[in-house]
Amino acid sequence: MPGLDATHEVTNQPPPFEDIDLYISDNALQDAVAREGGGAAGPDLAAFGVLAGSAEMQEAGRLANDYPPVLATHDRQGRRRDVVTYHPAYHQLMEMSCAAGLHASVWGHLARPGTPRNTAAHVARAGTFYMAAQMEAGHCCPVTMTSAAVATLQLESGLASTWLPRILARDYDPAFEPAPMKRAVTIGMGMTEKQGGTDVRAGTTEARPVGGSGSREYVLVGHKWFMSAPMSDAFLVLAQAPGGLTCFLLPRFLPDGTVNALHFQRLKNKLGNRSNASSEVEFRGAHAWAIGEEGRGVANIIEMVTHTRLDCAVASAGLMRLAVAHAVHHAEHRRVFGRSLIDAPLMQQVLADMVLDVEAATALSFRLARAFDRADDARAAAWRRLMTPVTKYWTCKIAPALVAEAMECLGGNGYVEDTPLARIYREVPVNAIWEGSGNVMALDVLRVLQREPDVVEIVLDELAEAAAGDAHLKAAVDRLQAILHDPRHLDVRVRTLVEGLAHVAAGTILRAHAPAAVADAFIGTRLGAMPRQTYGLGLDWADARAILTRASPNRI
Repeated sequence: MPGLDATHEVTNQPPPFEDIDLYISDNALQDAVAREGGGAAGPDLAAFGVLAGSAEMQEAGRLANDYPPVLATHDRQGRRRDVVTYHPAYHQLMEMSCAAGLHASVWGHLARPGTPRNTAAHVARAGTFYMAAQMEAGHCCPVTMTSAAVATLQLESGLASTWLPRILARDYDPAFEPAPMKRAVTIGMGMTEKQGGTDVRAGTTEARPVGGSGSREYVLVGHKWFMSAPMSDAFLVLAQAPGGLTCFLLPRFLPDGTVNALHFQRLKNKLGNRSNASSEVEFRGAHAWAIGEEGRGVANIIEMVTHTRLDCAVASAGLMRLAVAHAVHHAEHRRVFGRSLIDAPLMQQVLADMVLDVEAATALSFRLARAFDRADDARAAAWRRLMTPVTKYWTCKIAPALVAEAMECLGGNGYVEDTPLARIYREVPVNAIWEGSGNVMALDVLRVLQREPDVVEIVLDELAEAAAGDAHLKAAVDRLQAILHDPRHLDVRVRTLVEGLAHVAAGTILRAHAPAAVADAFIGTRLGAMPRQTYGLGLDWADARAILTRASPNRI
């Protein structure tokens, strides 16, 4: 007679998805890094992939989200405190990513004057960032902002000389202390206000000059509706100076060691991104230092924003990869109706279809990273200008639907918090919203069309050249040209244009470099088929097994 616990024997469940090498198990990632010039970083990426996919770091990601940050506005005696406390797992994640240089590696040449730029720095960093997002996405926010802030800080040499040495340090120091006392610092950002949101020029925060003519110090009075990563050591913010909207560096501590007058009102109760604090803040006479000329605030902070948009795309691609890897892993180990789930034709169609979007998003994001590395080249600069909003728009937009489909592949197992898919699903919408929603990205593309037509011409010529010989790609380029030559309706068709640009660009990259099974299926379904809204349609002719074999996280 079986024991009383016999009904609890666990069968037909996949093994835990842990201790997965996130680099070696990902063909598309390895190919993208090598193709775009980052091959020399392979050993470092492989080492990071082992750690990021380890059971220990995956558990750290869970803990950092299950125990979100807590704000203490006052201490027990009633003194103003404004300190956010994080779970130790969050600091563990930050330590690992900062040790890998995610907060500063693309600026390494600034630490050694005269050192040439690493012409593959952004590609190599993108490879690490892609995996860091899979380890845990929320902590990537302060890492992204710290790296991106350097682009704006360089516009003000005095501030740069003070802050860059501690930004560039391959270290992480969470202590709430003045920057000169710390080994390393992080930088946050605050642009939006209650009455403005995306329209940052509607901000009402006032900046009053301190001292005589030529002083760069101001006192800020006002608020920010979203201040990301509030325990950062300084923030880039916008405020209305006498000469117009201006960009400022606002530190947590003043030069005399006292705490600056920025008061956190509360932490946002967000859908996802829970490990990372986002706050509402009031400036009660907070001191800040101007970056660039008065009235040039948007132009100066956009340098930072452009870099963060690249990270939004890379992180979205990484999270999509993780979701699909979980789905494929489950299907490879689950049996239904007497056979392996991965062998069921309908499941093959759905999984392979999702893999195509992961391959395309990865290819497009890393192609954009290469453009950041080679911005001195006219063609690369044009690609960066036009394709940054295009890549950010499309990659971030498709992620929620893909993760939802991946969750469905696991059934009820995917919907519970014991697997990370629920957390990933909550996480992915933020990348489409943060640093410019879909309409903002579309309007940015429209702005390029109107003000920089030569940029559009360079990119379209490149796409047309790459599309030659493929009927679907050529027809898609012709459709883009037709939209561009009908300016009467461009303002309402620009999202169609943006998605078309993403599909054509991804299709040309895959056609040139991906296995034929992947490239043919992507082009045939995204550019040559009837419109569709769900996964698993139109791949009956494709080699779904070959697509899935390439995508399996268990192939090694």
